[in-house]
Amino acid sequence: MMLDKVLIANRGEIALRILRACKELGIRTVAVHSKADRELMHVRLADEAVCIGPASSAQSYLNIPALISAAEVTDTSAIHPGYGFLSENANFAEQVERSGFTFVGPRAETIRLMGDKVSAIESMKAAGVPTVPGSNGPLPDDEAKVIAMARHIGYPVIIKAAAGGGGRGMRVVHSEAHLLSAVSVTQNEANSAFGDGTVYMEKFLEQPRHVEVQVLADGQGNAIHLYDRDCSLQRRHQKVLEEAPAPQIDERARQQVLKACTDACLEIGYRGAGTFEFLYENGEFFFIEMNTRVQVEHPVTEMITGVDIVKEQLRIASGEPLSIKQDDVKINGHAFECRINAEDPRTFMPSPGRVTLYHPPGGLGVRMDSHMYTGYSVPPYYDSLIGKLITWGETREYALTRMRNALDELLVEGIKTNIDLQKDLVRDANFQQGGVNIHYLEKKLES
Repeated sequence: MMLDKVLIANRGEIALRILRACKELGIRTVAVHSKADRELMHVRLADEAVCIGPASSAQSYLNIPALISAAEVTDTSAIHPGYGFLSENANFAEQVERSGFTFVGPRAETIRLMGDKVSAIESMKAAGVPTVPGSNGPLPDDEAKVIAMARHIGYPVIIKAAAGGGGRGMRVVHSEAHLLSAVSVTQNEANSAFGDGTVYMEKFLEQPRHVEVQVLADGQGNAIHLYDRDCSLQRRHQKVLEEAPAPQIDERARQQVLKACTDACLEIGYRGAGTFEFLYENGEFFFIEMNTRVQVEHPVTEMITGVDIVKEQLRIASGEPLSIKQDDVKINGHAFECRINAEDPRTFMPSPGRVTLYHPPGGLGVRMDSHMYTGYSVPPYYDSLIGKLITWGETREYALTRMRNALDELLVEGIKTNIDLQKDLVRDANFQQGGVNIHYLEKKLES
């Protein structure tokens, strides 16, 4: 049976996105919010709303007892974590299930497996997913062995925290003279940031692209892919603009990696929506991590496949098998997503404040996912993402033309935004050709 009531354990645009999917499936909704977020759009639209604490994330959206209590007092069936916050927290997923609720996402043991970069890489290698040449596990305490590993892999190498994320806990090493100090510094940083000083080593790819594969699996022996996305335009490891499908990919390599991802889902008993992230260079894919949640950039995949990923998440959590088979999934056209942030376009500092005017673009093939409205005050306590502008077209060029036109129509006044940066990117000659690498945007901003 379909879930009766879902508590949305998140805020902003993703909370509104989940609420809309629930409404389409006839599921009642509970919005939780901090004291700073009582005016959010999804809070106004939900069937019930519960304040779970003050503005601080630690005391509200990251407060597991408060979220469980909100689910109990509202007699909720399930909890959807969205992305960020507790979405990939295995302890949260475990406590949700132990408390008698359904966690809309993978099982806690799967989140733990894929949350640790070392165990994730080991399990992917066992499942036949291509990985970056590396230490194949945590670095040993023996300095001579570490040096020998680096020589075998070949410089440059990158030292990564096993529990890292968001671009933290990693260092590139170009020569043996700096290797051991880099390992030590990364271990200390990882221990401080994540409470786990375990690090591992990989070959550092110098001009890769960031390409990821969207998957859905029901935990009942069915798994499919929804093709790939290119997320190479990044600043400080944070994605800025995405597209689907990834352009200029070797078709044989693409088909091999798509099959490897679905096979891996079956191998580890995956349940829910997930994303395999790869570096792609010289026609080869190299696995880097798996995100066990819905992604910020999921709309571009929805636009080219016609599959509602959030509704599939809810169906899977209800115990239903996948509603579609792999043969039903076809690529139709091309799509782009520009992340719209409340930030200074030059310094990238957050720009909270009241939105005095908001006018979203429209027209065929244009989608705006945002919780904004005229008069809304962007709080200073959370991520600066205020919207996602998505366009679709029969071809990449047509979709990009629509994005240029849509960005020209988009109006956000009263706060600073990165709209002008996005206008520049979609007119960039190299980006228009497709296939820029993960370093391209930062080099462009430095010039």
